This record gives sequence, C-alpha cells and structure tokens, in this order.
Amino acid sequence: MPRQARLDTPGTLHHVMIRGIDKANIVDDRKDRQDFVSRMGDIASDTKTAIYAWALLPNHAHILLRSGPKGVSTFMRRFLTGYAITYNAQHSRSGHLFQNRYKSIICEEDAYFQELVRYIHLNPLRAMLVKNLSGLDRYPWCGHSVVIGKRRHEWQDRDYVLSWFGSSEGKAKEAYRSYIHAGRAQGKRPELVGGGLIRSLGGWSQVISARRHGNRERFDERILGSGDFVERVIKEADERVSSGFEGIERKRKVAQMNQHICDQEGINVLELRTGSRRRSVSRVRSQLAHELVETHGIPLAEVARHVGVSTSAISKMLCR
Repeated sequence: MPRQARLDTPGTLHHVMIRGIDKANIVDDRKDRQDFVSRMGDIASDTKTAIYAWALLPNHAHILLRSGPKGVSTFMRRFLTGYAITYNAQHSRSGHLFQNRYKSIICEEDAYFQELVRYIHLNPLRAMLVKNLSGLDRYPWCGHSVVIGKRRHEWQDRDYVLSWFGSSEGKAKEAYRSYIHAGRAQGKRPELVGGGLIRSLGGWSQVISARRHGNRERFDERILGSGDFVERVIKEADERVSSGFEGIERKRKVAQMNQHICDQEGINVLELRTGSRRRSVSRVRSQLAHELVETHGIPLAEVARHVGVSTSAISKMLCR
C-alpha cells in the first residue's frame, strides 16, 4: 500500500516520532545529544515551531510540537538532514541514519495535550534511563526538567504547558508534577502513538459499542482524535491541496518559475537542468530549491528533476 501524504497544515499539534534505522542508535555520546537538542531548538526558533514536550533516547525521540507557518515538514527536513550529516561525519559512517521517514500524528488538543506531554516526558523513566522522578527532574535530554524549572531552553514553551495545570506558576508546577507522578504505572500507552478508530475511541470494545448504536466515526491513521476532529482536519487538508500546485498545472507553474528566475539572473535553463556547477548557476539552483520546497511544498525529488541535481543535493541546499 502506498504511504499517505502528510497532513501539514501550519499551526496544528503534532506528535512526532523519530527512530534509528534497524533500531540503531541516533545518539552515541554527549556531543551527539547536545547537537541534537541545540539543533532542534535553533531550527524551531527559526521556523517559529512551538515545542511543548520532547524526549531523546538512544535509538529514538519524541517531540510534541505545533507547526510554524511553513509546516512541520520544513522544520523536520532541516533538523534531521542537518543532524544526520553531522552525525555521519562525526562517526565516520555513511547512509541513512533514520528509519524511513519520521512518523507524525496530528492530535486533537483538548483531548490529548496533557496526556501527550506526560507520555513523552515519562519516556526516560519507562526506558530505565533514570531510576525515579527525582532522576527525571535532573535528566538533561528531556523537556520535563524545563517544565519544572530545573533547566532552561528559550525555545521550549513551558509557559503554555504550565497554563494547562494552573493559573499561577507555583500551583501549575505542583499540579503538573502530581500529574506526571500519577502516570508512572501506565506503561507504553499505544493509543497515544498513532491515529485510527480503535485508538481514538479507546479500544475495540468501544468501537463495537459505537457500531451497535449506529455511530460511524470517521478515522485516519495520521490523526489522533474524534470523528469530528478527523473530518475537520481532512477538509482543511483538501482545501490546502486544491489551492496549491497540482498535476499538469504544477509542472507548468514550476517551469515558469524556473524560466523567470533564470531570465532575471541571465542563466540558460538548459544549463540549470543539465547539472552545471558554475557558481551563478548553483546560486540560482539554491534559490529555486528554497522557493519551490519551502514556499510551495513541491517534493524534493521533483525539485531535483527540475534543477538537474540529486535529491540529496537539494536536501543539503536547504540545510545551508
């Protein structure tokens, strides 16, 4: 079955999961961890991506974020591509670091925000990287220590997280910590790491009960939320796609953009498409890559075909 397109409307809440290829590590030492976290924060600030909760483990990571104006894809592409290039260079390796593409689930905020913050921040404790909540309070590779005030990251929106637990900081921190404590024995919570009808309704018994009563909830594997929420997200996504570049019209408009920018810079389009490395051509190629991918959401592979280089070359351009 072909994979589904991402739902990437700016301003939506995403639970993002990143895993190492073949369950291998994505961080090996403190330097890797520092690079992963600082890169995540810098690019979040640059793309106006709000990060509420996160946890970095040896072979995977979780992030709860609200996408910025350019969507979650721009943030994740810059973040993961740049990190993988640095990691490979540091450890004298080549090839893919991450398993396939990252997993991103759009989440219904009112129903799941607090649950997701708790689930993500308890990851180091479930993985036995810390022994208890006191250890989690001091653990540097998780957003929990920031929420309770033990550490500080300007890019992590702790104020918004605390606003869910109380009107004053002191009471909110106390309520948040009690909430975290109450969730220690809940386990892996598979219903929080994916969308779909079974997860959204809370299990097969609820699905069967709903069907007996004639309730047919719409569901989507990319969304964690009620049927009404799923309907709204899908509708917004459909409207976004219909207003963008599609099919033959997209190819025509991309060709027009290529020609227009090449004319402005005095570059021959044929020279662009045949992979010339002349400095002025490379500059135009980079300009087109940013415009087509970040502004219009054209896939990297398609942009690569239009400008005469490989998909990996486009990725590197976008990270510079």
